[in-house]
Amino acid sequence: MTTPPVTDAFDDLAAQPGTPRVPGLADRVAEVVAVTEEHLARTDREAAFPVEALDALRRTRLLGLLVPPQHGGLGGTLADLVEAAQLLGRSDMSVGMIFAMHCQQAAAVVRYAHEPLRTQLLPRIAAGEVYLASVTTESGKGGHLLTSEAPLHQDGARLAIDRFAPIVTGGAHADGFLITMRSPDADSANEVSLVYADRETLRISGSGDWQPMGMRASHSIPMKLQGTVPAHHVVGEHGNFREIADKVFGPLAHLGWSAVWLGTAAGALSRVLRLLRSPAGKKQFDLRSELLLTRISRARQRLESVHALLQRTLRMVASGEDLSVPSRQLLLNSLKITASQECFAAVDELIEAVGLRHGYLKDSQTRLELVLRDLRSAALNYSNDRLHLADGRMALLDQGVRFA
Repeated sequence: MTTPPVTDAFDDLAAQPGTPRVPGLADRVAEVVAVTEEHLARTDREAAFPVEALDALRRTRLLGLLVPPQHGGLGGTLADLVEAAQLLGRSDMSVGMIFAMHCQQAAAVVRYAHEPLRTQLLPRIAAGEVYLASVTTESGKGGHLLTSEAPLHQDGARLAIDRFAPIVTGGAHADGFLITMRSPDADSANEVSLVYADRETLRISGSGDWQPMGMRASHSIPMKLQGTVPAHHVVGEHGNFREIADKVFGPLAHLGWSAVWLGTAAGALSRVLRLLRSPAGKKQFDLRSELLLTRISRARQRLESVHALLQRTLRMVASGEDLSVPSRQLLLNSLKITASQECFAAVDELIEAVGLRHGYLKDSQTRLELVLRDLRSAALNYSNDRLHLADGRMALLDQGVRFA
């Protein structure tokens, strides 16, 4: 099998990198946000997947944001993804991350799926029929993408899947799965294939409960997946998942996640400012307080820094430059690390600024307590420690300290 020539459609994501291209994108997102806000308190309290928000993502066709128009999708750019992820994150980080991770999976299908899978699957994604979940975690390796212990067996024209994953975000509600497994006849755990499976072709069982500190609506439960799929459901080439990870999974994860985290922190700052400027807020807070103003300034400064780094990285990825160059990989990783740290720190600063009543209690209109819990996961989501180790090795190769 060869990569289909229509992969140029994926490269079109880079068109006009600083300008979103989908007409009415903000209106589509606003419809999802309205539904999200209606159910937010319950989904967090019950650690329940935001089914209503997913239905709205289907209805608005945002699940097909990155699918090319020839397959019925919206044909959005990377800038569209970043804008939509930020807007969703302002309302609920769980919904934003669910959306961003789905788009990451959809982009891999757009670029690497072979026929007939691409013409069978992409129109369904575009129509909102298929919400994609990612199955990349394994016991003992965490979220490390580039190895797998679970073997993929091939019997003629069929591939047999027998896979356990300790974390599958939204897996109980997914219509399809992109699954990493050790390639047939692989000699090492580094020979990894990516396989697509429809939910209806699998026997699925979940184990354990989902009761996390934050990101409670993401419902990232352990899952066991078993079944068979046609051989053409391999996405890309057998054993060559590293290319997909380097060119799609990694860049879109860091861009999408960082956009969501920035939106989440920016939404918190916006609600704090509305509180401070309200009649009740003006009675409760001294808006001339140097300490209050300094803390607000620091929070804003952190978010401006993340925004600038996000836009710089977006332009680099959208330009089509070779992302394997160490300086460019360092920039990508710096975005993820910086966004996860600074967005959390900004919200922590806001809690100090407004105090116990509006910074710590669940019933505050600022929702700082919820946002802090959610953002604490950011540094752990593909661990910053792991990225720092990789960055340290790459930095040693660049004695001249050249920037991307």
